[in-house]
Amino acid sequence: MTEQPERMVDPSSKFEDRFDLTMRPQYLADVIGQERVKENLRILIDAASKRGDPLEHVLFYGPPGLGKTTLAHVIANEMKVNIKVTSGPAIERPGDLAAILTNLRAGDVFFIDEIHRLGRAVEEILYPAMEDFALDFVVGKGPSARSIRLKLPRFTVVGATTRLALVTAPLRARFGAVFRLDYYDVDAIMAIVARAAQHLNIQIDGEGMQEIACRGRGTPRVALRLLRRVRDYATVRANGIITRQIACEALDLLDIDSLGLDDIDRRVLRTIIEKYNGGPVGLSTIAASLSEEADTIMDVVEPYLLQLGMIERTPQGRVVTRIAYEHLGCDYPNETPLQPTLF
Repeated sequence: MTEQPERMVDPSSKFEDRFDLTMRPQYLADVIGQERVKENLRILIDAASKRGDPLEHVLFYGPPGLGKTTLAHVIANEMKVNIKVTSGPAIERPGDLAAILTNLRAGDVFFIDEIHRLGRAVEEILYPAMEDFALDFVVGKGPSARSIRLKLPRFTVVGATTRLALVTAPLRARFGAVFRLDYYDVDAIMAIVARAAQHLNIQIDGEGMQEIACRGRGTPRVALRLLRRVRDYATVRANGIITRQIACEALDLLDIDSLGLDDIDRRVLRTIIEKYNGGPVGLSTIAASLSEEADTIMDVVEPYLLQLGMIERTPQGRVVTRIAYEHLGCDYPNETPLQPTLF
């Protein structure tokens, strides 16, 4: 019997596995950006702590990568309680949810990511659990069947979703506080990049941080991913120090331009400009022209383009604005009024 070779483990890979955990702030004072949400959460947490009650159910919504999961862990740390983490697709049967709920302790935080993807049968179990802190289930079948109510300790549900419209109205109404997370400004992204660089022991100057922040699409998750890729480029092609020039070279190699637009973003804009004269054009037509799914364009590409003001949604379809023409270096069509004619 031959011996199996020992598996080599790169110590740096273990550090990368812990990267997201170490970068996440633990308390509200450590959170950068989202000032209005932080202020409201501070009031909720302080009020609940003074009363000695569990926190009300909280729902976070907004684009991905803005810190919804991070804030759920921050709430648990601030309340000094445990947190149970799951996601909507992971809870397939009502029994799965009942097993989790019966293991919760008083005051615990139950975090459900992508809560809009919960099944209808699971939601029916969650309603009385959130409102009355009880589980209702039926024992037996036929004439001998009876309903039993099991009391639960008072706990806090923290939900997160990127599609608030898909959260059913009865479920949304059971949350005592609903907060939207907005995109971060450049200064906030720079502060997040600076903290990450310090944790990762990356040498980077202020101009390098600003370049990464400007191309981070206002999203901490994207900015941190770009920081790691620029670090790799600096390690291989430079002396390991990230400057503006090194950051520009690395991000240009990744096809990410000065505003953070990637290849698919520019392809969408150029398709509307070159094939459909700037619009209006329907979403399905754009998707077919690019061989992409319509949901991908609507959920992944459009939100950032809308934020930059490069695209508009009209009843007739999508229209590219002057800002996009100028950014891509295209001539903006002159709107000349039609001359009246005899015929």
